[in-house]
Amino acid sequence: MTTISQTAGRSLRPSSSGGFFRTLANGAYALFERLEHRSAVKTLNELDDRALRDIGITRSQIEDAVYGQVKAELTRYL
Repeated sequence: MTTISQTAGRSLRPSSSGGFFRTLANGAYALFERLEHRSAVKTLNELDDRALRDIGITRSQIEDAVYGQVKAELTRYL
């Protein structure tokens, strides 16, 4: 009796298209994240100084707060 394998003729190495789509998805995610950060910076820049003070930041700290660069002066006492 002869057995024919269904994997005959297929390469055992991972598909290069999987890496391409993963890279494409990562790029799309990075672009979406960048656009979201820019939108948040724009929205915060439209607030007046009093509103910014109410949320605990100054105008010069907007980008640090949006991009998650926590500094000692951004943290509140618990």
